[in-house]
Amino acid sequence: MSKTPRLYIPRRSSRPDEEPDFSYVALSDAGEVARPSTDTPSRDIENLALSLVRVLDDQHQAQGSWNPKLSGKQLRHALTCMLKTRIYDARMLRMHRQGKISFYMQSLGEEAVSVAQCMALQTEDMLFPSYRNQGLHITRGRDVVDLMNQCLSNQMDGCKGRQMPIMYHWKEGNIFSISGNLTTQVPQAVGWAMASALKGEHPIAATWVGDGSTAEADFYHALTFASVYKAPVIINVVNNQWAISTFQAFAGGGHRPFAARGLGFGIPGVRVDGNDVLAVYAVTRWAAERARSGVGPTLIELVTYRTGAHSTSDDPSRYRPKDEWKHWPLGDPIERLKQHMIELGEWTEPKHTSMIKKLEAEVAASWKQAETNGSLAHGPRLHEDSMFEDVYKTVPKHLQKQREELKNIKKRQAGS
Repeated sequence: MSKTPRLYIPRRSSRPDEEPDFSYVALSDAGEVARPSTDTPSRDIENLALSLVRVLDDQHQAQGSWNPKLSGKQLRHALTCMLKTRIYDARMLRMHRQGKISFYMQSLGEEAVSVAQCMALQTEDMLFPSYRNQGLHITRGRDVVDLMNQCLSNQMDGCKGRQMPIMYHWKEGNIFSISGNLTTQVPQAVGWAMASALKGEHPIAATWVGDGSTAEADFYHALTFASVYKAPVIINVVNNQWAISTFQAFAGGGHRPFAARGLGFGIPGVRVDGNDVLAVYAVTRWAAERARSGVGPTLIELVTYRTGAHSTSDDPSRYRPKDEWKHWPLGDPIERLKQHMIELGEWTEPKHTSMIKKLEAEVAASWKQAETNGSLAHGPRLHEDSMFEDVYKTVPKHLQKQREELKNIKKRQAGS
């Protein structure tokens, strides 16, 4: 007897009125997955896309061949940058609640993704972020006042009021502008990497995209070009389990890991514990070495969890259990690194508390400074003439006319 085909609807892991369930997350033991040489052909390392690279075990000890053996200085830098990112996020979220900025998106629970990966790359490498990668800016040493100015859209806003809050860019730091049109950054990163290789230059490109955005056509166009031309690029899929209110299975994550998307293109995929700083650093460094030596691109899936809301416009309690984050099997990236450093004798609880207080004071002082440059409630604001700049090399006649009309209006207002 033949059966009638039925449409399959992916089921989310657990609904708001159910117990959190992460049994679908495939785990590997820390140190279980071996690190191959950087010139290994993709067909020989397909296991990396299906298992999970982990370094830190449940006792916060580093295990296995992926252990990057970071120095105490590097570990302290990673912890400081993650803490500063979280504290910055918390401050900006409060400022939104107070009506001082119009929109915000945290990276709560995902700090290791940006910080560890940025540390593993070189400052000359070009970064094409998504909207939860503020840690890239902080790790490369950017003053958070600049980020705050952008969220305030004040007179010092580097985007000149032309972007939503949190869609930063930083030319001097080699960090490309964030786009609200999701996934455009992936083909842009591949194109930049191809151009770098064509010119015989050393820098590579890295880009980040969410699990939901892998369903966009741009993602697959980018994989095609990266594969065919062996572009020196790292494509990172941040699988934080939720694309706004849509569970990652709706983007295909319920069938095979996102890291496996690269296999059909001949691109090696690596699935890594995104809350393990050491594992993220090690995998990124491995992928960077492949790209820099001409072997080609790598697709990395960072398995993590979005602890907070998607944005200030989102209420996650409507689609998942309120305490789901407490049950995430890979823990909190900051707490895990802190405990590892304590085990090594590189850190203490009093030092941790002192560091938090210091960074909170720094971020609070930065906010006060940013507010002096203007806010939503009061000036000074960007000069009106700036709206006619930067888009065209030669300003077209209709915009010249509008600019003259604006000047005349201001003259009349001044005269009255």
